[in-house]
Amino acid sequence: MSATSSLVTTIPTDLWLGGSQSPSSSGTRFPVMNPATGDEITTVADATAEDGLRALGLACEAQRSWAETPARRRAEILRRAFEIVQERADDFALLMTLEMGKALRESHGEVSYGAEFLRWFSEEAVRIGGRYTQAPAGNGKILVTKSAVGPVLAVTPWNFPLAMGTRKIGPALAAGCAVIVKPASETPLTMLLLGQVFADAGLPLGVLSILPTARSSALTSPLLRDGRLRKLTFTGSTEIGKLLVRSSADTLLRTSMELGGNAPFIVFDDADIDLAVEGAMAAKLRNGGEACTAANRLYVANAVREEFTDKLTRRIEGLTVGDGTDPNTDIGPLINADQLATVSGLVDDAIKKGARVRTGGGPLDRDGFFYAPTVLDEIPTDADLLQDEIFGPVAPIIGFDSEEDAVASANSTRYGLASYFFTRDLDRAMRVSAALEAGMVGVNRGVISDAAAPFGGVKESGFGREGGVEGIDEYLETKYVALS
Repeated sequence: MSATSSLVTTIPTDLWLGGSQSPSSSGTRFPVMNPATGDEITTVADATAEDGLRALGLACEAQRSWAETPARRRAEILRRAFEIVQERADDFALLMTLEMGKALRESHGEVSYGAEFLRWFSEEAVRIGGRYTQAPAGNGKILVTKSAVGPVLAVTPWNFPLAMGTRKIGPALAAGCAVIVKPASETPLTMLLLGQVFADAGLPLGVLSILPTARSSALTSPLLRDGRLRKLTFTGSTEIGKLLVRSSADTLLRTSMELGGNAPFIVFDDADIDLAVEGAMAAKLRNGGEACTAANRLYVANAVREEFTDKLTRRIEGLTVGDGTDPNTDIGPLINADQLATVSGLVDDAIKKGARVRTGGGPLDRDGFFYAPTVLDEIPTDADLLQDEIFGPVAPIIGFDSEEDAVASANSTRYGLASYFFTRDLDRAMRVSAALEAGMVGVNRGVISDAAAPFGGVKESGFGREGGVEGIDEYLETKYVALS
């Protein structure tokens, strides 16, 4: 039996209801596909609305006792889960590559990154504070306490199957909240394996449920209407995020939204060009470009534009595209046929309107959903890819002459998640950082995600923060007690 086959047979594939496996109430299952081959990996149980309400009932039953569990004990469980994920790093990495497609070395990177949220929030669990002060008028005392918000529904995307789960589960459990996770239908296996990790780490029954489904709205809509649910956290597209916010309004559900991005990447004329090229490789091609933080529009000062474009093109031409399980692979497939069509359509639109292809420019003729890593320049201002999230290995390069023009172009989008720029000028670094309309800014670096930093955006990229000391606040209520 191959390592892949052996791994697949050990993964939970039923619903993870309150801490153990359970079949779907309908008895139905759906396939999980390998995007590198188009082959079925396995099937998983397809959760129904009835299963969702059952999970919510289990969460409500466990909520009080979990919230009252000493913070040190919650921290120890999270820390043990971190250690088990590290011990099973090879399993998690291979599984993510199989169901999502990313290169195996990137999957290993995600294991380290995703596990770090469990360690970080194990440390934050024991630091939930409050305050006790004299009222300014002298007529009493002010006591402020923090407590768990209550049962949480976490909806996670397919592009980072482990990290997007741990970034939500970690702070929720640290705060004392029971959690229901609805993973993306494309990548449910990684999250189901994480459920087993938490069981092995000693998480009490009922505190965590994981419900894969091929019919997301049928599962989530009844939960959002149920007043027992107290928090929704979602990572995904802006369009779906808006629908969920509207659906949450009737119960005034506490929500946090990490939505789409359209990140600019600016290279000023005083930048270290070689450093900027390396930064662009990371910001553009991490996860094959399938990341909300991916550099979508590369604005390069005209004085250095050809040098930068030539060096970036040569670096991208040297990449190996293939099945992510091959250790020589740099770029794996896109997630599915729909995403391949989206990327192809955006590039074709730009070319039709006058863009020039420096390398790549189309799908690869092979099994799976592969798109050639692409560099475009001479981008017309009306190209759709300047406004729409590409979510693929495509780097459009646009020239500029002044700092003001670069910042204005960078901000000319409804999104505001991440921005990047390269300069040697400290004054410019501070000035441009302040001027960019984004929740996160990378200065002379192409990777900015960190468990110790607040992750989130502005404008139509959402609201709320994940990670950092700010991340746990999303799962806490504040109570004021007036004392005489």
